[in-house]
Amino acid sequence: MDLQAFKQRILPVQGRLFRLAQLFLRNREEAEDALQDVLLRLWTNRQQLDTYHSVEALAVQMTKNLCLDRLKSPAHQKMANDAGLKEFEAEGVSPYRQVELADSAGLIRRLVEDLPTQQKLILHLRDVEEYSFEEIEQVTGLSINNIRVILSRARLRLRESYVKANNYEAGH
Repeated sequence: MDLQAFKQRILPVQGRLFRLAQLFLRNREEAEDALQDVLLRLWTNRQQLDTYHSVEALAVQMTKNLCLDRLKSPAHQKMANDAGLKEFEAEGVSPYRQVELADSAGLIRRLVEDLPTQQKLILHLRDVEEYSFEEIEQVTGLSINNIRVILSRARLRLRESYVKANNYEAGH
């Protein structure tokens, strides 16, 4: 694979890979580093890339594995991805509502973080990256029926945890 082919096949998926890395690492700088490592590995192994059915699926798998390795490493210090109120600073939104929205978004992030890795990955690929079931099948190697079940369980678990957390907070 030459430079032109690499640019055409790999660079368009860079945004998706970055968002996936950010999902796992919860830190922009670490996600950028992980993406750079993945791109470097892909470039280093560019001669073998033509043997893969889907280079995008390979890149997603590499990103996921690299992020999981980084999370397991003893040197990794989990930094809180506290975007704070900046996400919701908009004209016309009251400070009270901004705090409420930030709390809700923080809760959702924590709940997604608590999902099993496979559920978190499939939920991200489907609902954030908007992959088709066929694309998720290529990336994960799971059957479409299995993907649907995992996605359904992840959404149900999120919904139940969110309602439970809000009911608990409302009761106190």
